Amino acid sequence: MKLGDLDLRELLSFNPEGGVIELLGERALLFNAFAMGQLRKELIDTLGMFAARSILTRFGYANGWRTAMNIRLNMPEVWKDSKDSAGSRLHSLTGLTGVHHNTRTDGAGGRPLIESVWDDCYEAEQHLLHIGRAEEPVCWSEVGFASGFSSYVEGKEVVFIEDQCRGKGDATCHVTARYKENWGPEVEPHLVYYRMESSAALLKELSDKLRCTENKLKKRQKQLAFLEGVDTPPLIMTRSQAMRNAVDIAWRVAKVDSAVMITGESGVGKELMAHFIHDQSARAARPFVAVNCGALTETLLESELFGHAKGSFTGADKDRVGLFEAAAGGTLFLDEIGEVSPGMQVKLLRALQEHEVRRVGENKSRPVNVRVVAATNRNLADEITAGRFRQDLYYRLRVIELQVPPLRERNEDILPLARFFLTKIAHGQGRPITGFTPNAADQLLRYDWPGNVRELQNAVEYAVAMCQDSQIDISDLPCELRAMLLKPVVSGCIRPLEEIERDYILGVLHAVGDNKAQAASELNIGLATLYRKLKEYEAQDMT
Repeated sequence: MKLGDLDLRELLSFNPEGGVIELLGERALLFNAFAMGQLRKELIDTLGMFAARSILTRFGYANGWRTAMNIRLNMPEVWKDSKDSAGSRLHSLTGLTGVHHNTRTDGAGGRPLIESVWDDCYEAEQHLLHIGRAEEPVCWSEVGFASGFSSYVEGKEVVFIEDQCRGKGDATCHVTARYKENWGPEVEPHLVYYRMESSAALLKELSDKLRCTENKLKKRQKQLAFLEGVDTPPLIMTRSQAMRNAVDIAWRVAKVDSAVMITGESGVGKELMAHFIHDQSARAARPFVAVNCGALTETLLESELFGHAKGSFTGADKDRVGLFEAAAGGTLFLDEIGEVSPGMQVKLLRALQEHEVRRVGENKSRPVNVRVVAATNRNLADEITAGRFRQDLYYRLRVIELQVPPLRERNEDILPLARFFLTKIAHGQGRPITGFTPNAADQLLRYDWPGNVRELQNAVEYAVAMCQDSQIDISDLPCELRAMLLKPVVSGCIRPLEEIERDYILGVLHAVGDNKAQAASELNIGLATLYRKLKEYEAQDMT
């Protein structure tokens, strides 16, 4: 049989009632071109252009190589007579593309081995339909098929490059093939799509794309929470002006790459603020790595930050990457920086100045690219005066200082935060608790919160565990909230004496287990007076 005698009806074998279809002795499948175009779009949208092109090119290459092998095994006469053209002929018969013009040489002297003009290539058609006009040629799997088929025929690597494509607005698709060694530098950008090594780049692009998408969602949630302050805010959500100012500064700081020092009392949310800066920055797709410097000894902290070499100390049974390297391209958060020893401060200063680290037990330096955000609840200016903290390190870390106000200075944030924690904790523990009673809410507002946001979260979790009704009441709150000294000022307003008296009487009554006689004795008032006041309070609650 000659090449011109090939008839698709004879190449295919199938059961008319359905089942297995075979082409050249191997199972084949029929796919709708529109569905293949939709698959292409999904690959591009999900994995990115580089990953999609790599997959489709290697798919085409494998298909071309296998097709050539099947023609050689199943149609030896065609292979012997016209193996050079069999691939293009078979592709035309199966509807993938039409080969309008096919010129072939011996490829000697660096001349093109093959030049072809393709008509009606389905890939260009479907790319235009689903994605739109491209900037570069898009017949990726067809180019891969031609390269794979010709490489099998020639017994050496042949690379096709498409220089004109209907998918980018040209009249036809034009490809040129040369032996790999006869191509110049222009082939290098194309080879990466054929190599399995490109899987690493593919996975990196996919990982970065997923991280970017995840971070965009997180950013949007935080933006909505910052603007609205309801439902599902992060811990840095706010209604108070003091915290709004802090978040606004953080937003602006995120757009530059300067070192940041976050200061504030314990529990105000310094790490969350650092994470917020990272999420809004150009480094958002890269790692955010946090370490509590105060929780580690000097030796352990050095190994944690810089890494160590195998055998550098007892227990170092393998090389270990430090956090500076682990955070490559991202943000390293140094919490409780004021706790770092003087010796470690010197090593940290060198790493920040030179942008390189040296693993424990090694004598070579490794470049690092991280943004450093530090935090402390200490007054580092006082620490410098006392000789406990290096001034040069202080100014290296404190290019920009961001102060997070304590919770007692942002009274407007207490209830929104408490309700956020309540929703989160009650849902996590499966408790049908919907909110706080007015008295419990007032009690939350009156408390000073020395432990700040962290203490508020713990208090709500305690109340969820104690609550037996649908709403948290004063009796469900921790003892320090129930027995606290009454604040005469709430939200900037002086409270009436009558209101303070009521709260004090009810607090004493609760403290003695609702024993009215004992309460009257402790208050140094008559029992009748106590009953009268309780009746008045009951009437007030009814109105």
